[in-house]
Amino acid sequence: MWCFALVNNRLAEIYFEKKGRKTEIIGHCYVKAEEYKTKKEQKWIAEDTAKFKFNYRARKYKRIML
Repeated sequence: MWCFALVNNRLAEIYFEKKGRKTEIIGHCYVKAEEYKTKKEQKWIAEDTAKFKFNYRARKYKRIML
Protein backbone atom coordinates (compact mmCIF):
# COMPACT_ATOMS: atom_id res chain seq x y z
CA MET A 1 0.00 0.00 0.00
CA TRP A 2 1.09 3.61 -0.35
CA CYS A 3 0.02 7.15 0.45
CA PHE A 4 1.35 10.68 0.29
CA ALA A 5 3.23 12.19 3.23
CA LEU A 6 5.70 14.88 4.13
CA VAL A 7 9.09 13.30 4.72
CA ASN A 8 11.76 15.75 5.87
CA ASN A 9 9.37 18.55 4.83
CA ARG A 10 9.21 17.34 1.23
CA LEU A 11 6.29 15.68 -0.56
CA ALA A 12 6.80 11.94 -0.86
CA GLU A 13 4.99 8.68 -1.52
CA ILE A 14 5.49 6.27 1.37
CA TYR A 15 5.11 2.54 0.95
CA PHE A 16 3.99 0.45 3.89
CA GLU A 17 2.63 -2.92 5.02
CA LYS A 18 0.07 -3.54 7.70
CA LYS A 19 0.98 -6.40 10.01
CA GLY A 20 -1.88 -6.91 12.44
CA ARG A 21 -2.18 -3.68 14.43
CA LYS A 22 1.31 -2.45 13.44
CA THR A 23 2.21 -0.60 10.28
CA GLU A 24 5.72 -0.98 8.89
CA ILE A 25 7.06 1.62 6.46
CA ILE A 26 9.02 -0.04 3.68
CA GLY A 27 10.36 3.04 1.93
CA HIS A 28 9.62 6.36 0.31
CA CYS A 29 10.34 8.36 -2.82
CA TYR A 30 10.18 12.11 -3.22
CA VAL A 31 7.74 13.45 -5.81
CA LYS A 32 6.60 16.80 -7.16
CA ALA A 33 3.01 17.92 -6.76
CA GLU A 34 3.01 19.08 -10.40
CA GLU A 35 3.23 15.43 -11.51
CA TYR A 36 -0.31 14.87 -10.23
CA LYS A 37 -2.74 16.93 -12.27
CA THR A 38 -6.25 15.64 -11.55
CA LYS A 39 -8.44 17.11 -8.83
CA LYS A 40 -8.74 13.70 -7.20
CA GLU A 41 -4.96 13.34 -6.89
CA GLN A 42 -4.60 16.89 -5.58
CA LYS A 43 -7.29 16.11 -2.99
CA TRP A 44 -5.37 12.99 -1.90
CA ILE A 45 -2.20 15.03 -1.49
CA ALA A 46 -3.95 17.64 0.65
CA GLU A 47 -5.68 15.05 2.86
CA ASP A 48 -2.68 12.75 3.35
CA THR A 49 -0.08 15.43 4.02
CA ALA A 50 -2.32 16.93 6.69
CA LYS A 51 -2.26 13.58 8.53
CA PHE A 52 1.21 12.18 7.87
CA LYS A 53 4.54 13.89 8.58
CA PHE A 54 7.75 11.97 9.14
CA ASN A 55 11.43 12.55 9.76
CA TYR A 56 13.75 10.05 8.10
CA ARG A 57 17.22 9.69 9.49
CA ALA A 58 19.64 6.80 9.90
CA ARG A 59 17.26 4.43 8.07
CA LYS A 60 14.47 5.04 10.59
CA TYR A 61 11.17 6.88 10.32
CA LYS A 62 9.88 8.99 13.16
CA ARG A 63 6.34 10.35 13.00
CA ILE A 64 5.94 14.01 13.83
CA MET A 65 2.88 14.60 15.98
CA LEU A 66 0.86 17.69 15.22
